[in-house]
Amino acid sequence: MVDLKAKPYNLSDEDIKWVEETIASLNDEEKVGQLFFQLTQSKEEDYIKDLLGKYHLGGLRYNPGRPDELQNQNRYIQKYSKVPAFIACNTEKGGDGATPGGTEIGAGIKIGATGKKEYARALGKMANEEAKLIGCNMAFAPVVDIAYNWQNTEIITRAFGNDPKRVAEMGVQYLEGAHELGGFACAAKHYPGNGLDFRDAHLSNNINDMSVEEWDASYGYVYKELIDAGLDAIMGGHIMMPTYTRALNPDIKDDDMMPATLSYDLMTTLLRDKLGFNGMVVTDASHMVGMTDRMKRVDMLPLAINAGCDMFLFFNDPEEDFTTMYNAYKNGIISEERMTEALTRIIGLKAKMGLHKMDKDAMVPGPEALAGLGAQQYKDMQKAISEDAITLVKYKDEGVLPITPEKYKRVMIVNIKPAAGPMDGIMKLMGFGGGPSAAEKVKERLIAKGFDAFVYESPLDVMQKKIEAGEKPSIDMYFAGKNAIADFVAGQDIILTVCDVQNGRPAFGMSKGGGEIPWYVFELPVVVIGVGAPTMLADMPQARTYINAYDKLDTTLDALVEQLMAGPDAFKGKDPIDSFCGLFDARL
Repeated sequence: MVDLKAKPYNLSDEDIKWVEETIASLNDEEKVGQLFFQLTQSKEEDYIKDLLGKYHLGGLRYNPGRPDELQNQNRYIQKYSKVPAFIACNTEKGGDGATPGGTEIGAGIKIGATGKKEYARALGKMANEEAKLIGCNMAFAPVVDIAYNWQNTEIITRAFGNDPKRVAEMGVQYLEGAHELGGFACAAKHYPGNGLDFRDAHLSNNINDMSVEEWDASYGYVYKELIDAGLDAIMGGHIMMPTYTRALNPDIKDDDMMPATLSYDLMTTLLRDKLGFNGMVVTDASHMVGMTDRMKRVDMLPLAINAGCDMFLFFNDPEEDFTTMYNAYKNGIISEERMTEALTRIIGLKAKMGLHKMDKDAMVPGPEALAGLGAQQYKDMQKAISEDAITLVKYKDEGVLPITPEKYKRVMIVNIKPAAGPMDGIMKLMGFGGGPSAAEKVKERLIAKGFDAFVYESPLDVMQKKIEAGEKPSIDMYFAGKNAIADFVAGQDIILTVCDVQNGRPAFGMSKGGGEIPWYVFELPVVVIGVGAPTMLADMPQARTYINAYDKLDTTLDALVEQLMAGPDAFKGKDPIDSFCGLFDARL
């Protein structure tokens, strides 16, 4: 069922003996525990000891914390694990996905824009090098989805682009970079492929309805390349593939169509039998609606394992979910054969990583290792990627660039914010989104270069300030921006519209004649800049000059200002997706 001498394990007879003896040593509760990846709720030693004593977990993820807290937590995890544990992190774009103090190297879309596979390899190595400093040994990465649908908010900035060959090449490079570290595994995501549906599987179903031929030539090609390169693990996505499933199982009824995580056809027949994947599979998070809306949870847990997933990501209620899986095993819903197969993949991967040959005390570095976080080599790599990625997507008004103080002394900067999203509240509570805006940072850099730069304040911004000060402003202020075109034009020489939208759509104040919406592209020179999602042309198709910078890191904004002042030839990035979003008017 599992060939431990083949990829990705490549185990010796001695290693295989350890795997078999370890499985034989587990009691029924310990076997069931190995099937679970759980999110820790505390970093305290007593909590970790109790969690592992009760549930015997195969792997763990964790909530944010200080690097020293996370390192201590991970030390406790290995201390109290009978079988060495997977400790996973989301190092999709850098070591900051593992711990504060880690370095954001660059998101997939940004690295895709450089066209340089060596940057993807550096990402895989450097991001996970920092993760290892706190005791992590597995990345839920690389993201090898393909950005076909500009309205898909889940992966539009995380994917390497919309070209399967580029995605495959960069995914393999990430994997090989991580493997340079030794003892580190990667779980590529999200099989069978996100990027077609505009919906978010956290909130709804997600469909990939490619034909067999289309999928084989795109997502199938990507996964086969990674499998051949020795991919350790795959994260199954809650993504349905109706057309492909019907090809595999012609008699299936519509009501029986399942996401990959619950589909034997997709997880075993396609992934194992057709693509030849011999490694481990973990589900995506089990609270996502793309999984939970298909059946009762008591049925869902064992079905995920029977479909071909080896590990189940996150308890809902620990006692309830553990008991459900345990009863399914004891009652024969999960067969002994299937349990042994899953355990062989899980524990075989731990042997491949060499965890069985390490002393528990050596699995997590000492406190002195934390000094390596944010090392200069990581910062230098971030800077190089920033300089090579920024993309001049649209340039209809030749001569607008370069921007210099002599040419455009007065620069108005418009800060475009995102439309409200479902995660806004929790992100704010977690401390994300604070500090100066990208628009303010651009203003500071321009002033330092000799420009008279200012950030536009809309009537709505003024009203909000008055409300916060305890005043009750007149609604007439909403329309106060409407004035003569000549007066508006006289106020500045050029306008930079900075779209600080990480995913989804921008929000506009809609004040009459105000500056939020670039209605004035034929009245003044206007440069629209995306510092997050690369799809802002969908909502501002009238932009005559459009640039994607992909993020608002200091190194990115430094490079942006330098390239704006140098002229169009300074922009090195190439559009890794269709930033025109397939819209006719966006190209006008």
